[in-house]
Amino acid sequence: MSKFLLGMVLIRILSGTLEITAALIMYRLNSLEKALLVNSTLALVGPFVLITTTALGLVGVADKLSYSKLLWIAAGLTCLFIGIFKR
Repeated sequence: MSKFLLGMVLIRILSGTLEITAALIMYRLNSLEKALLVNSTLALVGPFVLITTTALGLVGVADKLSYSKLLWIAAGLTCLFIGIFKR
């Protein structure tokens, strides 16, 4: 298994564990306001996980892709991040 793939898998497992833990914390707090705070904090983690796993994947396949394909991927990611972070 590639070290890049392993890194992506481990980050996604950690992210999933964090999601489940947050859900359990929200359930235990039993308060809509506190659950909203936990959910908002968790929303900050999502883009970081996306950026990290995508970067690892791109580094892993960079030697197999042409520069034009990497440019298209970068353009797509830029559009994604603009959509995520635009208010």
